[in-house]
Amino acid sequence: MTADETTPLRLYLMQVAALAPMNVPIPCYLVQTSEKNILIDSGLPAHFQTTPGRPEPVMGKNVVEQLALLGLQPGDIDILVCTHFDLDHCGHHEDFPNAQLVVQREHYEVARGGHPRFASHRAHWDLPAERYRLVDGDTTLLPGLELIATGGHVPGHQSVLVRLPETGPVLLTIDAVARQDAFRSDRQIGPLDLDGEQAIASTRKLLDVVQREHVALVIFGHDDQQWPKLTKAPEYYG
Repeated sequence: MTADETTPLRLYLMQVAALAPMNVPIPCYLVQTSEKNILIDSGLPAHFQTTPGRPEPVMGKNVVEQLALLGLQPGDIDILVCTHFDLDHCGHHEDFPNAQLVVQREHYEVARGGHPRFASHRAHWDLPAERYRLVDGDTTLLPGLELIATGGHVPGHQSVLVRLPETGPVLLTIDAVARQDAFRSDRQIGPLDLDGEQAIASTRKLLDVVQREHVALVIFGHDDQQWPKLTKAPEYYG
């Protein structure tokens, strides 16, 4: 833990890449408590092949470089929340040697079972099994940090609710809802959602979370309209 050892809960937003031409963000997140550094996703790897017909990402500072700007080394990350194993979310998992990796059991088993969506970049997420903590459904990971099962985009996808002392509850939808204009009960199914019916059910679940928990801020997974308005590292939400 850098700086003040009594740091209250903080949330840092880090953009590691963008998709042209609309500058669609590819983010990672850091949550700091007084005792733990929790990374949420790790972004694109340095070297990868884009899918034919999809835009080439514009790379920024990767997650390791961005953490260094906050005074953190890879070994300082205690927990890595794996929302899912799409390449733009898991490209640096192997760079965090001390992190416990937390993933939904369903997602881990589907990926380890050879699902083709995750096979080409298996080296980034298929780390020693003893490093993984498998969770089943909605889980309180730490006080103030909750995982929300939101399958549909992929099996076993998870979103994150962070309860900040000043800002209030912040919901990270990740890819359960990539853009704000899809955050409605009658949303359209996204082209990368594997189970459209479940994706809609997960969206409705998150809408209920926002209402029930009086969520102060919803941060969508890849929203080029919202992202410029948000506070990014080294500034933070507290």
